[in-house]
Amino acid sequence: MLSADRDPNHTVLVLTLGGTIAMTRSSTASGVTPTLTGSDLVAAVPGLQDAAEVTAEDFRQMPGASLTVSDIVSLVDRLQRADRDGVNGIVVTQGTDTLEETAYLTDLYYQGSTPVVFTGAMRNAATAGADGPANLLAAVQTAVSAGARGAGILVVLGEEIHAARHVRKMHTTSPGAFGSPSTGPVGHVVEGAARFHHCLNPISPVPLPISDLPSVEIITASLGSSGTLLEGLENKVAGLVVAAFGAGHVPETWCARLEALAAAMPVVLASRIGAGSVLTSTYAFPGSESDLLTRGLISSGVLDPYKARLLLIAHLAAGSPRPEIAKAFLDHS
Repeated sequence: MLSADRDPNHTVLVLTLGGTIAMTRSSTASGVTPTLTGSDLVAAVPGLQDAAEVTAEDFRQMPGASLTVSDIVSLVDRLQRADRDGVNGIVVTQGTDTLEETAYLTDLYYQGSTPVVFTGAMRNAATAGADGPANLLAAVQTAVSAGARGAGILVVLGEEIHAARHVRKMHTTSPGAFGSPSTGPVGHVVEGAARFHHCLNPISPVPLPISDLPSVEIITASLGSSGTLLEGLENKVAGLVVAAFGAGHVPETWCARLEALAAAMPVVLASRIGAGSVLTSTYAFPGSESDLLTRGLISSGVLDPYKARLLLIAHLAAGSPRPEIAKAFLDHS
């Protein structure tokens, strides 16, 4: 088990994007909206400056649901500049609606050596038991730890440390909403120090986009679905992710359409389950995983549909050929 030494001389940059962690009630709205600045968030955390010298910068101020891939490409550029400036750690705060996706996309693009930790909150600042301050403190403590260096993008909530490539939001409201169902957390924050239980092999970085971001959508299999939504997609999107049943199965009526689409664009086969891998050769019926792979679909391996979509977008935007795209998914397995 690896633990981090605490050093108040460490410097941490907090980049805020909005989200529940920055939300309060206003006199003009019936619910909460993002209003708190980075300075507000930092000032609300007792003992934060004992962990590191923390500065804050307001990068975006919006709900997590409104963030885009372009926002994250811009965020990565800012992270790269902060890395060159020599800070010891970087923390990104944002809404939890898309945190699992933005953290993973950042993991694909970021090539700096400074640890980057994402965090947020499930309870807004106006709520009893708001979890934002504790999550921010744990994220800063993780960002300055020796174990975080070289570990890829991390997500810290509820004093659990998760790898961006594995973490998922698994509950709509619980303070313990985030987990890594296939692997568990890579570490925990204990008595103010990050303790890592195991390390991860780095994933291959993807070059930043060289052209306009492509349109990639997800189509989910459901009982008795006719597959009507698959029709005409070759004229609308640059790639497709199929969120299939179980280990990678779809209704037999989908097969011909998916085969035609796979001849026109990359079509990735993922599972709608959210834990476990797509199989390759266990089942052989029409619409099974082995049948679909022979029709030209690309297995997502262990990636859920949401992360599979982002990996496909990143490679299409970088101009990667189809064999390189297939290898990228294989490397995640």
